Amino acid sequence: MKVILMGIMLLASRVLPAANVLTFHNDNARSGHNTEETILTTSNVKSATFGKLFNATVDGVVDAQPLYLGSVAIPTQGTHNVLYVVTENDSVYALDADAGTVLWQVSVLQNGEVPSDTHSCGQISPQIGITDTPVIDLSTGPHGTIYFVAMSKDASNNYYQRLHALDVTTGAEQFSGPVTIQAQYPGTGDNSQGGNVIFDPGQYAERAGLLDLDGAIYTAWTSHCDQRPYTGWIIGYDKKTLAQSSVINLTPNGNEGSIWQAGGGLVSDGTSIYFLDANGVFDATLSAQGFPSLGDYGNAFVRLSTTNHQLAVADYFEMDNGVSESDSDTDLGSGGAMLLPVQKDGKGNMRHLAIGAGKDSNIYVVDTTNMGKFNSGTDSAIYQQVNAALPGGIWGVPAWFTDHVYYGPEGYNLLSFQFRNAKLGTAAASKSATSYTYPGTSPSVSANANTNGIVWAIEHVTPSVLHAYNALNLAEELYHTNQAANSRDQFGQAAHFGTPTIVNGKVYVGTINSVAAFGLLP
Repeated sequence: MKVILMGIMLLASRVLPAANVLTFHNDNARSGHNTEETILTTSNVKSATFGKLFNATVDGVVDAQPLYLGSVAIPTQGTHNVLYVVTENDSVYALDADAGTVLWQVSVLQNGEVPSDTHSCGQISPQIGITDTPVIDLSTGPHGTIYFVAMSKDASNNYYQRLHALDVTTGAEQFSGPVTIQAQYPGTGDNSQGGNVIFDPGQYAERAGLLDLDGAIYTAWTSHCDQRPYTGWIIGYDKKTLAQSSVINLTPNGNEGSIWQAGGGLVSDGTSIYFLDANGVFDATLSAQGFPSLGDYGNAFVRLSTTNHQLAVADYFEMDNGVSESDSDTDLGSGGAMLLPVQKDGKGNMRHLAIGAGKDSNIYVVDTTNMGKFNSGTDSAIYQQVNAALPGGIWGVPAWFTDHVYYGPEGYNLLSFQFRNAKLGTAAASKSATSYTYPGTSPSVSANANTNGIVWAIEHVTPSVLHAYNALNLAEELYHTNQAANSRDQFGQAAHFGTPTIVNGKVYVGTINSVAAFGLLP
């Protein structure tokens, strides 16, 4: 009877509808949770019943989070649950999400090109191809489209950044793509000519997850380590034509100020865009409205308006010591932002909040209707600041479940902080026994509505370890990949930006040469 029931469960995991994973950390709020996970529970995620199912080899490092579509009709191959994987070798894979077999594979390199070298920067290594987590839009193209940016170079060491749009069923380019990334913006900062800063494709990588918002695909750009000249670019494209729709530079009259976010995607509430800007020039001389006089927002928590698809800074928060932190490379932008569900405070007011953290160990909670701007000598205008909450600092992104926020600081335990009356607890509600070495960890959460919450986290040791915890008490570890005998569940070395994807009873982890899948054992 047990064998029959297990067979039925495995069959169900293949054919029952499941939540798709179309973007980094599951949604544009970047919550990191899938609350439609009905198969994995706090009871069955244990080494006796849960473990590695397969490890599908690919041709490069998988820095991007794998995405997932259920019940996709692949020409001549039938209907499959599909896992979409991109590599730093500029390849895109559609894998059968239940077996790991290749349904289609395409290289987006053009004739005579190879992936970019590392520019003597070890952050993306050993080559730079597709680093960003793509985004899938099921409403564009005949079957749906996966968008991503790929970097390459030719034999003359000319570098290229291109936005691609592939059909999810075949991998064919859509909308006459790809389009080459080019941009300029008024300013006299790094790499400026004739009153404009110029986008140099060789100086940047597209690390942040792409954002699909109101008919546009938004890209965000970071440097190779801190190698100037570079500035802070966000560039939007019409998702049906791939025509450039908007450009903004966050340090147009200065330098640095790129968007790192440890691979975390730009955040949106459906109207505005939020992100954490890395170290760079901030103009402490303000306009009458409280904005930097020269338009430089280095080391800030920023909100952009997108009216008529035109990007403009609508609000921001800058720490009172933001300039000195930037100068010492203790920047806010090492972590990613997250939008929180609307919450009621102790006076009955509904609060619209976003959260972020970087290298200085503090947690910053902003009111998105009034972020606080800059006040010399005080951070009193911010909604809430929790000092020294994250020892070691953050090089990753948070996740959310019920009223808890999860952070994985570098060199410290995975932590859970609880919101009550729209205020974040100043002490961790629970923590893991394991301490996570550099770069810490970017957790993800699975749950069935508000039940069976499980926090998944990657420990970057050799070999890497996947951990699973009870979301309501991180001291209760349910499973890790070193528990089973004979190295049964070990999966190799997770990618530097590794973020688990949990969907339809399985957990997917990108490695330096594969994608490992975990689930209930047959």
